[in-house]
Amino acid sequence: MARPPRAVFVTLATSVALAGLVTGAQAVPGQSQKDASTTVAPLVLPPAETAGVAPTAAGVQKALAAALKDPSLGKHSGAYVYDASRGKAVFSTGTAGPFVPASTMKLLTTVSALATLGPDHWFTTKTVSPSSGSVILVGGGDPLLTTKRSTDPLDFPARASLQDLATSTANALRAKGVLSISLGYDAGLFTGPAANPKWQPNYLTEGIAAPTSALWVDEGRVRPGLAKRAASPAQAAATAFAALLRANGIKVAASIKPATATTAAAGLAQVRSASLGDIVEYINLHSDNDGAEVLLRQVGLATDNGGSFTGGVKGVRDTLTELGLDVSKARIEDGSGLSRTNQVPLDLLAGAVRLAVAKPELRHLISGLPVAGFTGSLEDRFAGPGTGPGTGLARAKTGTLTSVHSLAGLVRDRTGTILVFAVATDSAPPAKALAARAALDRAVAALANCGCAG
Repeated sequence: MARPPRAVFVTLATSVALAGLVTGAQAVPGQSQKDASTTVAPLVLPPAETAGVAPTAAGVQKALAAALKDPSLGKHSGAYVYDASRGKAVFSTGTAGPFVPASTMKLLTTVSALATLGPDHWFTTKTVSPSSGSVILVGGGDPLLTTKRSTDPLDFPARASLQDLATSTANALRAKGVLSISLGYDAGLFTGPAANPKWQPNYLTEGIAAPTSALWVDEGRVRPGLAKRAASPAQAAATAFAALLRANGIKVAASIKPATATTAAAGLAQVRSASLGDIVEYINLHSDNDGAEVLLRQVGLATDNGGSFTGGVKGVRDTLTELGLDVSKARIEDGSGLSRTNQVPLDLLAGAVRLAVAKPELRHLISGLPVAGFTGSLEDRFAGPGTGPGTGLARAKTGTLTSVHSLAGLVRDRTGTILVFAVATDSAPPAKALAARAALDRAVAALANCGCAG
């Protein structure tokens, strides 16, 4: 369905407005573009003026009433709305208990990763040589490591590749006069089970998720797309690396086995991942389950809870608590939201978004949210009756499992107020999945279209 020209304009305008919101950037009246490029900003910027009409609980309730009464939402649905322009909760309904969040769980994982590691952090994949003629490929938990370097300049984010690592490693070996090696691999950064026991068994066999590993390429896929994953992603990565070394003129022994790289091993070469901020944007835009599970374990390591999924869960809970969010009523089982035993209150999901509105270091959470009707997991949404006001204006993380549908994000209403929201159901009849999602789209569109003052 073609989008109206106004919607495209609104998308661009919203992107600019949100960029200003999370960076605190302000224009100086009367200053030319040329002057602005050479002017040093003051050490402390004045606070932004509160924009828009202050919403009321009655106004928001009236705006949402029709969408939330849709029978396709089932018996357990709810909404939570927060006025980010004034820093206060405005409205909630159906929120006495938590919800199965599905992929909106990624908001909690990614905001925790940004808070603990910082948006400019990167992950390193490297090769070391414990002795002459011996090489170990060491995984650093790069979720987006690829086999070959992309030649598409529009690919985002720019990813590290085994191809580049193999070229650099081969050059380093030749400089030492080494042309024949044995190869091992070290994926010991992450510990514990590679698959979460709270997941349904078919998730791995059907390619919905991969065994989580600190060393993998293409997220463990044996071919592109939602496809079969390697039983041992680390072994598959090392096998691919051996082939690339051979292509670079290095003879590699046939046997490739697990190994442990000590700190005494001499470094040969390394490649760095995209920045964590870019990785977070990618994960939330595309609802990347595998990337979220890697970041969960990275949070565990960053908080000294270890590189297992249980350590990651504890790290996320600890981090959210330090950020001022209440996790006492939440059950967090994984980083991706694949587990149906996750239980999260809507105000906690919205809380991750409102933190990112307030804290510039968390801004990648917002800039990576799909735009309604245009990008990522919302590209094919907001196309039905009553959803037009939200098209191009709302940004939200989606959540979808059988009978579970959720949206959590933010929107600027027609008066200029920034509203953070979470709307969800975990009891939608399976046969009504499309209708349930459309009802949530209409609810968010109603927030975009209202002043909600009465």
